[in-house]
Amino acid sequence: MTSDTLRELDERIAELFRDGSPISTPSEPPQATSVDQQIIDAAVFEASVIETAGGRNVTIMAEQPDSALAGLDLDTAIRLRWVLRDIKAKRTKMSPIRSDDLRTLTEVGLIEMQGDEPVLTNEGHRALDWS
Repeated sequence: MTSDTLRELDERIAELFRDGSPISTPSEPPQATSVDQQIIDAAVFEASVIETAGGRNVTIMAEQPDSALAGLDLDTAIRLRWVLRDIKAKRTKMSPIRSDDLRTLTEVGLIEMQGDEPVLTNEGHRALDWS
C-alpha cells in the first residue's frame, strides 16, 4: 500500500470514532441485568384486560419488547442468540452449550428441555425472528 492509501484509510477510521458516529463507545461498563428483572420487565409488556362500561372485557396488547435478550450486555446477547440458532439447527452435539447459557435461556423462557435436548419455545422462535 502507498502512503496516500494508508493516510486515506487512517482518515476513514478516524471518521468512525468522531461524535455522531454510528459506533457506540460507552464510557462506563454496562450494568448487568438479572434474569429476575427480565422476567419482571416481560410481565409489564403482557396483555392487560380492561372492563368496559357495557360489562365486556377488552384485551389490549401492550407494545412488545424487542427481545428477551435486550436487557443483556451486547456480548452476552450475541452469544445467546448464537446458542438459540445452534439449538434451532440441532447443532448442539457439534457446539456444546455452556450450562449457564442453558440456565439463562430456560429462565427467560426461550428454551425448554425435552429429555436431554434443549428445544426452542415459541418465545425463542420469536426472539430469533425479531432481528
